Amino acid sequence: MQLHDLKPAEGSKHSRKRVGRGTSSGMGKTSTRGHKGQWARSGGGVRPGFEGGQTPFFKRLPKRGFSNARFKKTLAVVNLERLNEFEADTVVTPELLKERRMVRELLDGVKVLGSGDLNVKLTVRANAFSGAAKEKIEAAGGTVEVI
Repeated sequence: MQLHDLKPAEGSKHSRKRVGRGTSSGMGKTSTRGHKGQWARSGGGVRPGFEGGQTPFFKRLPKRGFSNARFKKTLAVVNLERLNEFEADTVVTPELLKERRMVRELLDGVKVLGSGDLNVKLTVRANAFSGAAKEKIEAAGGTVEVI
């Protein structure tokens, strides 16, 4: 078999529906849209969820409860093992983490997570720390500052 012998399996390819081409195709004249009406017009049809003037389902449902989504804080995260790249006695700030590309964006702040081990004494300033991260930083002789 050669590359030029390859062809798709029988019945797997369909020709495109070309509407508005004469009458013998059966898709001429009105192009399968019927006569007049909203669906026959270009740009016609209704928006998603429209129920012909009947009150739509999403409006019929009761609106209850409180969602905190509008007030949610999104924190950029950095794992403890990444901080081993810094020299001893460095003050690690969110701006320094962004400069070194350890976090892509600062978002609403930075949270340090406790994955991995820390072998360097550092002063780490961040918006939040996991319990394990706090313990490991202090065990390495460093300090934790919540900003």
